[in-house]
Amino acid sequence: MSTRPARVDLNSDVGESFGRWQLGDDEAMLRVVTSVNVACGFHAGDASTLRRTCALAARGGVVVGAQVGYQDLAGFGRRFIDVEPDELTDDVVYQVGALDALARAEGTRVRYVKPHGALYNAIVHHEEQARAVVEAVRAYDKELPLMGLPGSAVLAAAEAAGLRTVREAFADRAYTPEATLLSRREPGSVLSDPVEVARRVVQMVTDGTVTAVDGSTVRIDADSVCVHGDSPGAVAMAEQVRRELEAAGVEIAPFA
Repeated sequence: MSTRPARVDLNSDVGESFGRWQLGDDEAMLRVVTSVNVACGFHAGDASTLRRTCALAARGGVVVGAQVGYQDLAGFGRRFIDVEPDELTDDVVYQVGALDALARAEGTRVRYVKPHGALYNAIVHHEEQARAVVEAVRAYDKELPLMGLPGSAVLAAAEAAGLRTVREAFADRAYTPEATLLSRREPGSVLSDPVEVARRVVQMVTDGTVTAVDGSTVRIDADSVCVHGDSPGAVAMAEQVRRELEAAGVEIAPFA
C-alpha cells in the first residue's frame, strides 16, 4: 500500500428538487459531507430551492460549489448537447453568477465549480467544450477551483489557464479500465451497497486505486470523493463512507 495524505473532501450533489418535485434528502446529506455541488437551475433546481440549500450549507459550515450543466431540465442534464463553445461559456457564467447571488444572500458564496452529468462526461475528452467551461470559470473568478475527473481534458485546460484543479473520484459509480465512469446505460454502473461502496472509497483514498469492471486495478488520485445525493439510500451510504474513512485514520475536510 502506498503512502498517501490521510485527508479528503466528501462532496454530494444537492439542490436538485424543483418546485413540488422533491429529490434527495439535502438536509441530512449536509450533515455528512464537507462540500456540496448545488444545482444552478439548468439541469435541476429552482430559485427558492437553491437559496434554501445555500442557507442550509451556510448554517452547517459546508462549502458551496456551483454544479453547472447543459440546459436540460427534462433530461436532468444527462443528455449531451452539441452547444457552440461561446454559448456554453455564457451558460456557465450565467449559472455560476446566479448561484453565487443566492449564496451571498445567505451569507456564503460559491467557492468552486463542478460540471454536471453529460457535460461532466463530455469534457473528459471534448476539448472545445472543456475549454469553454474553463474560459467561463476564468472569466467569472480565476480564483475558483474547477473540479473534474483526473486525466480529463477539462482539468488539463484548467491547469494551462492557471486555475486550481480538484481531482474527483466517485464512491457509488463503476469505473472502466480507462479510469472513466461506466455509462449509466450499462448494468452495474451505479453501486448501492453501502458496505461495498465504503470499502472502495477507503481503497481509493488510502491506496490510490480502484477495481474496474473487468477486475483490473486502476489508478485513482482524488482530492474529493462524490456520493450522489439522488442515489437510493444516499445518506446512509455517505454516513457509512465517512465512518469507514475516519476508522482508517483519514481526515474529512473541505479542499476549499
